[in-house]
Amino acid sequence: MSMAAYVFDAYGTLFDVHAAVRRHAERAGPEHQIFSDMWRAKQLEYSWVRTLMGAYRDFWMLTEEALDYAFERFPSIDRNLRADLLDAYWTLDCYPEVPAVLKELKSRRAKVAILSNGSPAMLAAAVKNAALDTVIDDVFSCDALKAYKTAPAVYEMVTTAYRLYPNAVSFQSSNRWDIAGAKKFGFRTVWVNRSRMPDEYADLGPDLILPSLESL
Repeated sequence: MSMAAYVFDAYGTLFDVHAAVRRHAERAGPEHQIFSDMWRAKQLEYSWVRTLMGAYRDFWMLTEEALDYAFERFPSIDRNLRADLLDAYWTLDCYPEVPAVLKELKSRRAKVAILSNGSPAMLAAAVKNAALDTVIDDVFSCDALKAYKTAPAVYEMVTTAYRLYPNAVSFQSSNRWDIAGAKKFGFRTVWVNRSRMPDEYADLGPDLILPSLESL
């Protein structure tokens, strides 16, 4: 099915959030993966809690705060890694299939965009590093609203900008909670279940489940 717009979550969907720690895995030691998992979990938790409280901080600040928490939880990991890990977060690797998939969608004359919690600076750096500039039409950041996903107004940024009904937009995310939010808003949703996680939010199921973006 051809859609008017294909909109992608950034972190975990286009860009590998664990790439920063993986680059420094040897220095981080045997707990590097659970450390990275904790960093990511807290980053997301802070975004949800601050949106509920109406106490916005930009995503880069939350990323720093989440990393500091992870260091506290895993004292075996050298805090001298902090600057290197944060630097690496600006240039996260994109998943291997991403450039070709976005290029193909672009060839269909559909809009191709990112909708992300990331700050504008973070997203610009990630897109540039992955050389996706020529295949991404627009980057929508939650920073414009001072609220994070899954606030309905976040998804509405896309339909307002493109003057589309929600069901004309295909939204892709690896985050099941994000898929639930997008589905509730009315998007056609594709859950990119890279980690083969069990399904949840049964009343807000995805329209399609894929192991990667390759089959999109």
